[in-house]
Amino acid sequence: MDIEEDLKMHHNLNDDDSDPKRLSWPVKVILSLFLLLIITMWTFSYYGGKLDPEPRNIPTKEEVVPVGITLGNTSTKIADYQELYKFITPEDQEIKRIADRVAAQSCDRDRVCQAKALFFFVRDNYDYISDPIDSEYIEYPIEFLSIGGGDCESGTIALASLLESIGIYTELVFIPKHVYLKIKLPEANNRYQKGGWVYLDWTCKGCGFGEDPNS
Repeated sequence: MDIEEDLKMHHNLNDDDSDPKRLSWPVKVILSLFLLLIITMWTFSYYGGKLDPEPRNIPTKEEVVPVGITLGNTSTKIADYQELYKFITPEDQEIKRIADRVAAQSCDRDRVCQAKALFFFVRDNYDYISDPIDSEYIEYPIEFLSIGGGDCESGTIALASLLESIGIYTELVFIPKHVYLKIKLPEANNRYQKGGWVYLDWTCKGCGFGEDPNS
């Protein structure tokens, strides 16, 4: 009986070792982890790229701003910063054309990419020029974009006009002796968001998209 029992036990052990389920579970674990890694990388790549696209080939002002625009006397002195809102002109046909050219040349149809492109376009192409002491002269956006610079208020309302002309909601941010911009862009990456807003200061030449140097 002892010999028979030993043979049966030996036979059972061999059966267990040859069980395909017992042999394949490490392979299944490895395959599952590999597939999970692929899915994770694909998801991160797709949604990460979707929420944080970078513009390419942002044009210069010479490439997109028409020459010979008749400006007239469009500079106005204001007494209150709240008056700035009336200078935001997204309905201006030239503003719309400029915004469309920048967006089309720099991006596909992604609004985050287009917002970045317009911010970089103003930040990198236009010079900050302060007004005389104790005076606030405001140019309409098309004048600022044509002459190549202006103070913080003129550049900010120009950027607001460009952004609003492609459907991005903007608000002005007022701090002592300075004005900059915040925009509603819920599809933007969370790292750009601050309380549901993306802040843009075109006068900060070293600032990236969404950086608020005045916070």
